[in-house]
Amino acid sequence: MTNKSHEADVAFIKALAELLRENDLTELQVKRDYGDDDSLNVRVSRQTAMAAAPVQVQVPASAPTAAAAAPAAAAPAAANDDPASHPGAVTSPMVGTVYLQPEPGAPSFISVGAQVSEGDTLLIVEAMKTMNHIPAPKAGTVKRILVEDGAAVEFGSPLVIIE
Repeated sequence: MTNKSHEADVAFIKALAELLRENDLTELQVKRDYGDDDSLNVRVSRQTAMAAAPVQVQVPASAPTAAAAAPAAAAPAAANDDPASHPGAVTSPMVGTVYLQPEPGAPSFISVGAQVSEGDTLLIVEAMKTMNHIPAPKAGTVKRILVEDGAAVEFGSPLVIIE
């Protein structure tokens, strides 16, 4: 590979990085073939910081100060009630779309208060056109369903709480 080709590759990579930034992408991968045994495989990625959404609490001006202090005191307690840290939380093993029933119009796999056995299907996560049944990791009672039917989920997102 000549120096001229190297300079062209550097310019190409810089252009990809600019494209990544301009379109607010997190990752871009390109393979450039030059010939039979010569190619350039480039992956450009960046991390984006996930900022917590600001919480706004409106208190009427006529409210007594003790009543105004109560919502502020409750906010830290709600922040500590993270479903993902619950010992009975079942998390998503993949990125995909959640379905609570086997097909449209069919009854849901689970409901709040339902008893489940270990291995029972709780819901389905569709990923890359494959329906993945998510089994109950233990027997217990469904205390909360944390997702809606058809919602997108990330890897590790809490789906259900079983106690």
